[in-house]
Amino acid sequence: MTGKSQGRIIFHMDMDSFYASVEVQRNPNLRGKPVIIGADPKEGKGRGVVATASYEARKYGVRSAMPISKAYSLCPQGVYLPPDFPVYVKASAAVMKIVRAPGFPSEQVSIDEAFLDVTGTGGYPEAERFAIELKEQILRDLSLTCSIGIGPSKIVAKIASDFKKPDGLTIVPPEKVKDFLAPLAVRKLPGIGPKSEKELIPIGVKTIGDLASLDVQVLLAWFGKGGLYLHELAQGIDDSEVQERGIPRSVSRETTFEEDTDNPERLVATMEDLVHDVHQSLVDEGLLFRTVTVKVRYTGFITKTKAKSVEHCTYFASGTCRRTKDPAHRPPAVRLRDT
Repeated sequence: MTGKSQGRIIFHMDMDSFYASVEVQRNPNLRGKPVIIGADPKEGKGRGVVATASYEARKYGVRSAMPISKAYSLCPQGVYLPPDFPVYVKASAAVMKIVRAPGFPSEQVSIDEAFLDVTGTGGYPEAERFAIELKEQILRDLSLTCSIGIGPSKIVAKIASDFKKPDGLTIVPPEKVKDFLAPLAVRKLPGIGPKSEKELIPIGVKTIGDLASLDVQVLLAWFGKGGLYLHELAQGIDDSEVQERGIPRSVSRETTFEEDTDNPERLVATMEDLVHDVHQSLVDEGLLFRTVTVKVRYTGFITKTKAKSVEHCTYFASGTCRRTKDPAHRPPAVRLRDT
């Protein structure tokens, strides 16, 4: 290990099947059952995707982002529930309050995961005791479980937190990083998706160890400057600091039609409804934006996006928010968001 990673002790805390676990928490009768949060499956004819699934449902092959129709074909006996985001946000706030209470530098990265820099505990044995106490408090106070990874960098801690899910605790001190990462599939590295994995196979890279041992010049030839970043991640090197993020960088809304449509009137009306909802959120929060992105998903889950940025940050894009009652309105307190 080199750089700032040396000497640091980083936690990554990841809640276990968070949405499904919150549903079980408020309805104990669901405990032990395959719970699937997402669109209405309509007995296998529904549209939309799975938001998350309990570990009981995952035994049947159900996964996040899977078409809900496929999930139903794999697990027709599952309990299918629509997402209740206000409840999940409230539960997340309760979790993060516990996580932040000890006063270590923290960084919430999503509704159900966060980093902590616990270097101040003094060492890995002390960090392990703190992790056990944190897990016990979350379980005791909220009846929810989490998995924690501990390592010398954010990348190692994140991979470690997923190593023994659910309710896991994995500790990777600096001298164990290479042995821990080497045998793992290269897809375990955040940012390596199916496309990148496919590009790596022709150059003999299947595991993180393969990537770490590859000549960096080969990676630079294939991936440009991104090749150096991948090479460092494969060695567990990640000097990024744990620091609380500022304002989220995007606001979005989406919907799924019950049946495919190419009706332009319906598409435009739906788009206007979504734009109105996003714009109202921006106005309510006093936010500015520069970029508007439209995402369209076709049959077969083929997804296309198109984005356009304006020169200066604004709260209003002419022709896109026609339903706003007062086009001249400016929110009294404006925060900047480059979305």
